[in-house]
Amino acid sequence: MAHTFAGEENRFKAPAPEEPAPSVENEYAISARQLRKVYKASGNQPAKEALKGIDLAIPRGSIFALLGPNGAGKSTFINILAGLVLKTSGSASIWGFDIDVNPRQARASIGVVPQELNIDPFFTPAEVMEMQAGLYGVPKAERRTMEILKAMGLDDKADAYARTLSGGMRRRLLVAKAMVHNPPVLILDEPTAGVDIELRRQLWDYVKSLHERGTTIVLTTHYLEEAEALCDTIAIIDKGQVVACEGKETLLSRISEKKLIVRATAPITQIPTALEGMKAELRADGTLSVLYNPAETSAMVILGALSAGGMEIADISTVESDLEDVFLQLTSSEAQNR
Repeated sequence: MAHTFAGEENRFKAPAPEEPAPSVENEYAISARQLRKVYKASGNQPAKEALKGIDLAIPRGSIFALLGPNGAGKSTFINILAGLVLKTSGSASIWGFDIDVNPRQARASIGVVPQELNIDPFFTPAEVMEMQAGLYGVPKAERRTMEILKAMGLDDKADAYARTLSGGMRRRLLVAKAMVHNPPVLILDEPTAGVDIELRRQLWDYVKSLHERGTTIVLTTHYLEEAEALCDTIAIIDKGQVVACEGKETLLSRISEKKLIVRATAPITQIPTALEGMKAELRADGTLSVLYNPAETSAMVILGALSAGGMEIADISTVESDLEDVFLQLTSSEAQNR
């Protein structure tokens, strides 16, 4: 069931503290310049450079995906923004507030939904919300505890102990908790990790509704279909570096190979000699799959070669690149060494 907020027009304004001086940074929800983090050596563990001088600009009003394999630096980046990890060098700002110059205003401009379900089991959702609002200095008269819980579908569980909530309910409570201080920027760190498909779709709907109301959403996820379905801009981080940051469609267009599926009038039992040297393979359903680079050859050339070899073609289809193709290409060792 979909839920809506009362007073939507006032929900997602920037924090009340004084506005920063106008600058280019104010065009972005989050901006990072040459941001580095080096974890010092400890015991048998050598020093590790988790972030290697990344530059990143996240537009206001976007749904932005931050992708990367485990250990790529995503969590370090988020924790620096949230004030949980100290950067080694570089700069970062949130909603125009530098995290060093205006740390209080920067933190007030962001809500972070962590991956871990770190909720005290002996508090009720209402108590969790009230305590979080108090930590952010939200006056009691301005708190929207029940309003937000209702939006998350948790109003009927407001007075139940958190330990009685299902995993999905706890996940929604984390989202609600991150929204108590009206942040214009919401970061969701693997929000659907470990939840079932139905709840994942439900959370997707919540994210879309928040975005429609003006919130900038930053999403980290290892579900590539999630980023492809929700996000308009995508950054890929690997080994502490940003290897791509572009609009989703532009990023997808970077894949050089396309796939052509050919179905003949009779099942294909062997790869035609006309395709020797090409990336062709037989499929279990008797069709032929051919990977090709449009810059080097065309589908028409492939089809012409098959026809010249005596194949009667009944049907053809092409398969466009998806985000998984982009991700694998940009984070592969071969790509890094080019």
